[in-house]
Amino acid sequence: MPQDKSNGYEQLAETFIRARNRQIGTATVREWSKTLPPGSSILDLGCGNGVPISEVLINEGFAVYGVDASPKLIAAFRERFPDAHAECSAVEDSGFFRRTFDGAIAWGLMFLLPADIQAALIRKIARTLNPSGRFLFTSPQEPLTWFDALTERKSISLGAEVYQQILHTEGLTLVGETLDEGDNHYYLVSKS
Repeated sequence: MPQDKSNGYEQLAETFIRARNRQIGTATVREWSKTLPPGSSILDLGCGNGVPISEVLINEGFAVYGVDASPKLIAAFRERFPDAHAECSAVEDSGFFRRTFDGAIAWGLMFLLPADIQAALIRKIARTLNPSGRFLFTSPQEPLTWFDALTERKSISLGAEVYQQILHTEGLTLVGETLDEGDNHYYLVSKS
C-alpha cells in the first residue's frame, strides 16, 4: 500500500477545513510578514486549503506559493485563491516551483514529518530562500512525541536545541521564538 504523503489529512480534509480555527496564528503570521519587503514571494508549505495562513499573507499583498500533499486540500486552496500558485506534492518531493523565495512558512507541518524528513526539509528551505530570507515554522519547544488530535498519527518535535543545530548547519539563524493565542510555538528564522 502506498504511503500517505498527506499524513492522514487527505482522508480528513473536510473535517480539517471545518475544524481549523480561523483566528489562531493570524496575528503572529501577520507580524512576521512585516519583516519581509512588501510584495515578497512566500512559500507556504503544508498550506492546506489556505485558511487562515495563506489568506492573511495574500491579503497583506504577498505572492503566495502553496504546497500541500492532499489533493482535496490543494483543490480547496486553488478554488479560494485562483491567482495564487499551488502544487499538490509532499514537501519533501516538491521542486518548490523551481525558484527562490523571500520567505517560507510551515505552520502546523514540521512535526507531522519524520525526524530525518524535518532535517531534509530545513536543508531544502535554506537553499530556496533568497539572501536575508525569512522562515517561520511551528513545533513545540521541547523534544517530544504525541499523537495528532485529528489524524491520530505520531507527531515529533525535535525540540529547540536540535532545531537550532540543524538551522545553524544550514546557514540559518534562529532569531526568535514566540507563542500564539493557541499556545503554538513558533521558530523565527533568518538566512544570513
